[in-house]
Amino acid sequence: MLVSVMLAMFMAAVEGTIVATAMPSIVGDLGGFTLFSWVFSAFLLAQTVTIPIYGKLADLYGRKPVFVLGVVVFLAGSTLCGLATSMNQLIFYRLIQGVGAGAVQPIATTIVGDIYNLEERAQVQGYLSGVWGFASIIGPAVGGLFVQYARWSWVFWINIPVGLLSALGIILFFRETVTQRAHKVDYLGSGLIFVAISALMVVLIQAGTVWPWGSAPVLGLLAVFAAGSLLFVVREKRATEPVMPLEIWHDRLITVANLASLTTGIVLVGIDTFLPTFVQGVMNKTPIVAGFALAVMSIGWTLSATVAGRMILRLGYRRTALGGGLWLVIGSVFFVTLQPSRGWFWAAGGSFLVGVGMGLARTVFIVAVQSSVAWEMRGAATAANMFTGILGNTVGAALLGGVLNNRMTAYLRHIPAGQGAPLNLDVVNALLDPQKRQSLSAEMLRVLQRGLTISLHTVYWGVMVLSFASLFLIYFLPRRTKEESQ
Repeated sequence: MLVSVMLAMFMAAVEGTIVATAMPSIVGDLGGFTLFSWVFSAFLLAQTVTIPIYGKLADLYGRKPVFVLGVVVFLAGSTLCGLATSMNQLIFYRLIQGVGAGAVQPIATTIVGDIYNLEERAQVQGYLSGVWGFASIIGPAVGGLFVQYARWSWVFWINIPVGLLSALGIILFFRETVTQRAHKVDYLGSGLIFVAISALMVVLIQAGTVWPWGSAPVLGLLAVFAAGSLLFVVREKRATEPVMPLEIWHDRLITVANLASLTTGIVLVGIDTFLPTFVQGVMNKTPIVAGFALAVMSIGWTLSATVAGRMILRLGYRRTALGGGLWLVIGSVFFVTLQPSRGWFWAAGGSFLVGVGMGLARTVFIVAVQSSVAWEMRGAATAANMFTGILGNTVGAALLGGVLNNRMTAYLRHIPAGQGAPLNLDVVNALLDPQKRQSLSAEMLRVLQRGLTISLHTVYWGVMVLSFASLFLIYFLPRRTKEESQ
């Protein structure tokens, strides 16, 4: 069972980093730099919305059938992604992939919460985070090799054998007893949160570039987001079996851990999504080098997650998580001071420190949340924590992608392309394609790389602000969980 769960974590980790490494090449092949963020946002949106549904279904019908269903959908989406011939197709297939991904990681983590006690759980969660880190090291390197020597489609197809082995292991070896009773799944609540988050994402990505901030579409979508969020809360209070039970948010530890998962999720996607673009587009390095620069974060994550379990038992949740928050802040300093002249080693150093912080903080969050609820609520509580973390990824991809587009648009507005006409964002497609880049003049290459540097620095300042916010939230974690107090 543990090997099967590890394989699921491996697949989730490979998906998270291997696509980021390949994205500059995908954009260079398919075009559509303005849709860059949607490749991540579509996947994360579907994953975010379905996580609470799968968590609830796992509590109602058992972990095994829900996990296997998620793997099947995820692999179907992965197969289609590799066959995409346009950016719009890729975004749609990523949405399908995300629907399956909503079950894989949270249900695998819930299974670990079921079969191990507190002391074992802390150590095993550390091992799982270590597997995630190891897979993330392999992912960027393999992604760089695929992009450079084969085709980017393989960054999606590599999931297929891993996913099949994981599902087969759970089918054969996992045994569970589920109390049979009548169920009512809160599909209305799921639909409301989907509409609300979708509206917010469109605003974050499109406002300031496609639509002015004060335009009717932006204001209308913000109103949809506010109304959808309010109706979701009202619905969850009245639903017989809510998709996200609001009573779990009455626990201070769960509330703080979930909010901190939200902010660290934004930090994580800010590094994962845009670091390969900086290394390849600004520093003129190969996809393999960009992959290694990103993979160093996973080394730090692996090392810190491996010792996090023992640190929790010796120092407690709060002190361990505070250490993680501090390393996040220090790592973010490396990125706001990142310059092409410093080389990719500087970026790798920042990645390593951010990884150390993530490994400590994220391990604390999931172990503490699972230790605060009973079995019948563990799936929902785990899913809620995963939900907020992935929501942070989702909002972060949209928000920081919007920041990048806005800043780059403002920069290009003052650069003439010929006959006095300003450049647009489509010119960045050539910068990210090694072959098309050779057709750019030395002056145009310098101008575009300077604009991308300025724009990405704005993104990294946002990452630093969220790192400080994460540290601030972690400070309010209680020292003990309910399970420890009993």
